[in-house]
Amino acid sequence: MLKIRLQRSGRENIPTYRVVLADHHRPVKGKFIEKLGYYNPLGKPWKLEVDTERILELIKLGAQPSSTLARLLKAQGVKDMEKFITPMHDRKKKGVEEAKAAPAAPAAPAPEAPKAA
Repeated sequence: MLKIRLQRSGRENIPTYRVVLADHHRPVKGKFIEKLGYYNPLGKPWKLEVDTERILELIKLGAQPSSTLARLLKAQGVKDMEKFITPMHDRKKKGVEEAKAAPAAPAAPAPEAPKAA
């Protein structure tokens, strides 16, 4: 299966990413079939420059974008990326954590130890 994913490049502490088409068995930093664009997360604002038409064409042919790339493409306005985004369960959901913390009831008193006679 072919994947459209990010491949890290750049120096230490200054990441940039290539958007590449690669076989899913290949290592993340390994060979790729085609370069489709790049992503710079440190720019203000961050910059994603990709060949959107080519990506949509590859998706129609069966390639799967990674969840992270699908999130970035959705933020850029590319439609129908929701089906490729998998939920991140380790992230705190805004509002849910606050609601759990707010109604904190006082703890029940600890049971007393039996008195020795």
